[in-house]
Amino acid sequence: MRRIERRIGLLFAGFLLCFAVVVGRAVWLQGVKGAQLASEAISQQTEVVTVPGLRGDVLDRHGNKLAASEDAATIYATPYQVKDKPRAAARLASVLGLDKGKVLEALSADGGFSYVAQRVDLATAARVEKLGIEGIGRLPASRRTYPQGDMAAQVIGVVGTENQGLSGLEAGEEESLHGVDGERRIVNDALGRPIRLETVREASDGEDIQLTIDPVIQQRAEQVLAEVGEAYAPEGATAIVMDPRTSEVLAMANWPPVDPDDLSASRPEDLLNRATGFTYEPGSTFKAFTVAAALEEGLVGPETAFVLPPTIDVADRTIEESHPRGTQTMTVGEILAHSSNVGAVTIGLQVGSRKFSRWIKRFGFGRPTGIRFPAEERGIVPELEDYSGSTMGNLPLGQGLSVTPIQMMAGYAAIANGGILRPPRLVERIGERRLRPGKGRRVISPQVAAQVREMLEGVLGPGGTASEVDVPGYTLAGKTGTAEVAENGTYSETKYVASFMGFAPAERPRLLVGVIVDQPKGEIYGGAVAAPAFGEIAEAALPYLGVPRE
Repeated sequence: MRRIERRIGLLFAGFLLCFAVVVGRAVWLQGVKGAQLASEAISQQTEVVTVPGLRGDVLDRHGNKLAASEDAATIYATPYQVKDKPRAAARLASVLGLDKGKVLEALSADGGFSYVAQRVDLATAARVEKLGIEGIGRLPASRRTYPQGDMAAQVIGVVGTENQGLSGLEAGEEESLHGVDGERRIVNDALGRPIRLETVREASDGEDIQLTIDPVIQQRAEQVLAEVGEAYAPEGATAIVMDPRTSEVLAMANWPPVDPDDLSASRPEDLLNRATGFTYEPGSTFKAFTVAAALEEGLVGPETAFVLPPTIDVADRTIEESHPRGTQTMTVGEILAHSSNVGAVTIGLQVGSRKFSRWIKRFGFGRPTGIRFPAEERGIVPELEDYSGSTMGNLPLGQGLSVTPIQMMAGYAAIANGGILRPPRLVERIGERRLRPGKGRRVISPQVAAQVREMLEGVLGPGGTASEVDVPGYTLAGKTGTAEVAENGTYSETKYVASFMGFAPAERPRLLVGVIVDQPKGEIYGGAVAAPAFGEIAEAALPYLGVPRE
């Protein structure tokens, strides 16, 4: 009997011990680890995904869309729900146009959520849905489209995989364009099947940006640059068209072109907007500013004559003409028309280094123009204290300093509009906010501006360096430039930048065009490479803008 009672006691003690363990475990799980385990359960049953707001559109001056956003879909997977993953990957890859291995990698990912494809067009997303693959779902998204193709691609820029701007205005105006992303929570049941979609935070769309670019003029400028690219195979080229009265940019073209939908064939440097990011020595196009400075200082007049030898020595440098000649007498106007290096240096020496340094800065060189575009280059202008003995043998003819195309356009616009230097305008409106034009300042008098304009007519007249360029019914004015490329501390004998800056009608300009061609092959002179491109753009743009023939 005692043995039986002892066994019952031991059995009861065992039950009590088991019960204590169970109670202790329950207290530990619920009291100590309860919050953590509940959190883990929730995380296993829910996924929070980002819902991007539609990116704002980029519009031309007439409201046409250059870059737009449209509804799209993100295809995602709940990997542990996908059966026969290799077969599912093959079917999805065929519809999505993706590599099967990449899709299989997404379907085999750890966790309860993985991206299969992002920013898929809605038609493709519908085809994926029709496959009926368990564990594959879709979420709302947006994608960037380009209704005008590659028009103004370097100006607009491109966006990355996370819908963020990477270059151009897409990057510069990211804060306005991007909008605010939203969030949605996917709630799954115990088996991981989606049962509810909750909106955590609504997405809001970005603001539209309207540019001053005219699509007709932009298209013509790009066509002309394509012809230049085919004929001379340069490293790159840019053409800028502006209304000099307002400094509004009507076209900003680059060559070679890029396809913003597919950058696989483009080099990183092809994304550069050369109008604002290319620095070069301007060469003879800079001589207009040398003459303007001398006129404004009262040192010369348009008819002031100089006896010019074939060469001129400045310190240790001998300056020659681009084409050999004997001693000649030339007026200031003829020096511009014939692009005399000796004449430009002679005039510059009369201005003197101290005043000339001030005039370079007065025309805006060495600092950004203020155009609303990211990462605008400022060029390189030597400080007066860094001048050497030969500096004034370089600067008056556009060597020894570097500029950007948009700086040259701003300076020539001041000559064309009567002497007012203004920041170029590219962005007209952001959202409902119209941007105010930048405040201009007078740099030369109306009289001096008119004198320089009249002298620049001679460049396209008989004997001028661009005499073959003509637009019937309009008087043209401008300046050619052919500059050696500086490299390794000296000037190349085989690489040049050919350029032309011109406007029309000459007396009261309504159109300003700059063409800069980097390292053309075969022909090198601005009068042969860049000036004809100016003529083609002007011939199309002047009648289109309603400028009456003279």
